[in-house]
Amino acid sequence: MDPVIVVGAGPVGLSLALALAGSGVPSVVLDEGPGKDLPRPARTVVLHADTAAMAQRLGCTTLRDEGAYYAAWRTVRRGRDTRRTAFGDGPAPAPLHVPQHALARGLRDAAGTHPLVQLVTDSKLDSLEQDDRGVTAHTRGAETTWWRGSYLVGCDGARSTVRKLLGIRFPGRTAVERHAVAALRTELPWPGEALLHRDPPRETTARPLADGVWRLDWLLPGRGELVTPDALVTLVRDSLAGWCGGSTPPYDLLDTGVHTLHHRLARRWRDGRAFLAGDAAHLLGALGTQGVEEGLRDAENLAWKLALAWHQGASEALLDSYEEERRTAVAARLRAADQSMPVLRGGGGLRTLLPGSARAGELLLTDGHLGRGPLGAEPSYAPPVAVREVPTDTDPGGPVANVPVTAPDGSTVPLRDLLGRGRLLVVLVAPGTGVWDRRHWLGAGLMPRLAAAVSALPVRTELLVADGYPGAPAHTVLLVRPDGHLAATFAGVRPAELYEAADSVRWGAPEGTRAPLDPSSKTPATPTHPAVID
Repeated sequence: MDPVIVVGAGPVGLSLALALAGSGVPSVVLDEGPGKDLPRPARTVVLHADTAAMAQRLGCTTLRDEGAYYAAWRTVRRGRDTRRTAFGDGPAPAPLHVPQHALARGLRDAAGTHPLVQLVTDSKLDSLEQDDRGVTAHTRGAETTWWRGSYLVGCDGARSTVRKLLGIRFPGRTAVERHAVAALRTELPWPGEALLHRDPPRETTARPLADGVWRLDWLLPGRGELVTPDALVTLVRDSLAGWCGGSTPPYDLLDTGVHTLHHRLARRWRDGRAFLAGDAAHLLGALGTQGVEEGLRDAENLAWKLALAWHQGASEALLDSYEEERRTAVAARLRAADQSMPVLRGGGGLRTLLPGSARAGELLLTDGHLGRGPLGAEPSYAPPVAVREVPTDTDPGGPVANVPVTAPDGSTVPLRDLLGRGRLLVVLVAPGTGVWDRRHWLGAGLMPRLAAAVSALPVRTELLVADGYPGAPAHTVLLVRPDGHLAATFAGVRPAELYEAADSVRWGAPEGTRAPLDPSSKTPATPTHPAVID
């Protein structure tokens, strides 16, 4: 079968190619540029628990050296601390702040050494054609070439050529926010702690990077004058002096810029065998939302569905579910930002009517920056069939807790380390298994029956054991999607129900390929894929 064509070699396109490769799917990444990521320290990305784990799982090694985890988040209003959230040993994981060029370089290095990823530089897409079996794309650049792929994904940014060739509209709002930004090396009174400083109408954020570097953002009037270099230096000096007792500490200015944020959402994210992801599908970024992070979530959601289609075929409903799930999640982000904007940025309206609206606004902004609440929390995807025999702290469709799990080979790793390989995960909650000899628990208790049920599922599945899971009693069985979202929970081993839930995860098989159920035994009559339990 032909590889998947990925148009665009930014963080989203590279992540998609690596995620496909992790599921055994080859790809061709068409890069319009020369294959180098120019350093821009003032252009950064904040990754929360799910996306940071994804980038590390894909082999991005630059995060360790060039990223920085927040030690804490401080909210200051009119010079007084109003809120402080500390990270470290607590349950809330710290956000990871990294230059975007470092993230892209780490992903590019990983892609460049993977045998299933072909990186092609100086290749600009100028036409594409589709048929029932695949997509043909034409590029110009160093050489004029036709490419043949099973599917094509446009990860080519806000001015996406793929989106334009497909004739997909991209409506939305222009210049929702403007920020002056600077990256500088200096010492601040709160090493490693990020800061949101509100002195309405002024708003400033300071976020740490590695090696003593900080990114500073200043909210600008929506339609103000151009920010001159002298004006930006004045912002830097005034902010540093305000935080350091009235005198400006020594600093080394590394990079500056003005970012204008737009909010747009493509009408469609799928057209036959062609898809959109990242900035080609959506633009957001106001009020602490993170456009690159949402693009990484696009890649993780789409990769396992394309992998299933590539290896064994997939229903149209499964491929349609990419747009349904991801577009709905991003639309909710944009809607939350639009609804919050009058409270957080306006001079009247709800601000004058609701007591405590300033505090509520600060909490909302903080949640957006920290990956919580309507502006920042990891998305949940409503499953086609909700199965929740056992209530847990995670609702069906929500992101699973990153608990330690043990595979039958004896290795124990965080659950998120096993995502992204195109497999479903079945997790048995069995307290005490962590101290058992692996030779014994494979043949003890529920395991033999569960292993037999897992081996009969219609998609590749990995069987795991956990000592515990938040809110789940012993002998709970969790069915987890390849992208880490909970599909179903069961009380013990329920082969027929487990099969039906696994089939619903893939939204039904292509016509004529589904294994029938034996009505007498209530178990699948013909196993189609073995469980990964050896």
